[in-house]
Amino acid sequence: MTTTTLPTTVSGPVQPAPLQHSADFTPRYWLFAAPAVLVVTAVIVFPWLFTLYMSGHDWKIGGGPEFVGLQNFAELFRDTRFLESMGHTLYFTVLAVVLPIVFGTAAALVFHREFPFRGLLRTIFVMPMMATPVAVALVWTMMFHPQLGVLNYLLSLVGIGPQSWVYSPDTVIPTLILVEVWHWTPLVMLIVLGGLAGLPREPYESALIDGANDWHMFRHITLPLVWPFIMVAIVIRTIDALKAFDTIFVITQGGPGTASETLNIFLYLQAFQFYKIGYASAVVVIFFVIVIMLSLLLLYARQKSKWNA
Repeated sequence: MTTTTLPTTVSGPVQPAPLQHSADFTPRYWLFAAPAVLVVTAVIVFPWLFTLYMSGHDWKIGGGPEFVGLQNFAELFRDTRFLESMGHTLYFTVLAVVLPIVFGTAAALVFHREFPFRGLLRTIFVMPMMATPVAVALVWTMMFHPQLGVLNYLLSLVGIGPQSWVYSPDTVIPTLILVEVWHWTPLVMLIVLGGLAGLPREPYESALIDGANDWHMFRHITLPLVWPFIMVAIVIRTIDALKAFDTIFVITQGGPGTASETLNIFLYLQAFQFYKIGYASAVVVIFFVIVIMLSLLLLYARQKSKWNA
């Protein structure tokens, strides 16, 4: 008699067979990544490496580059005009960040409340942000004119004498900050307003029961909860202020004299007016290092400002 042995059935989930990768499968990924790698290399990596290479050369347009090592960097830190431009950049950046943040946050608190024609007024308030910087600069240039400008005319109506605005070294940077505040405060307002729209109501109801006034609720509830959004606005405004060029160049071109010459204006003049390409490349390298250090600091502050889970 023949005994038939049945196969044993193993209970439990069936494990899928491992995928078999062909030897030529992995390199195919490069076909998809190659266009992005080529674009990044052509647009970012190569220009940066070429700038770094040129920063070590003395090269003026019309002649060949001559290797000078770190001489351009050493000369920069002996150049009083370069050091002054760094001070102007710091002065401009601090004011162009702090004032829009303060006024934008205040505007967000106002527009967060319910009142008649709030939507219309909010639309009017954000309109300056939609204009291009060059157009804004041209309009404000006409308004700053000492004799024909509307600003001095408005001041004369209230008994204030004419001001020099951008035509005086003492007032040129504060005047440029006035343009920046008018132009970019709406952006800060929109960012902070988005944060205010998502705040919970329970902490405010509890504070009202405890007898807190508006200032206490803003200081201890609104500001801590909306601070991550304010940090986003600070990061954006800092980047914009550091790279500000078009508004300053159109209105003053770094003048009067060098009173409003920031690093970007100094860089432009060295490269395209004095044709000192190697010297300007050294400025780019230093400016890049400053931006990287400041970006890391801001990203660290942004990370620390996140809500704790």
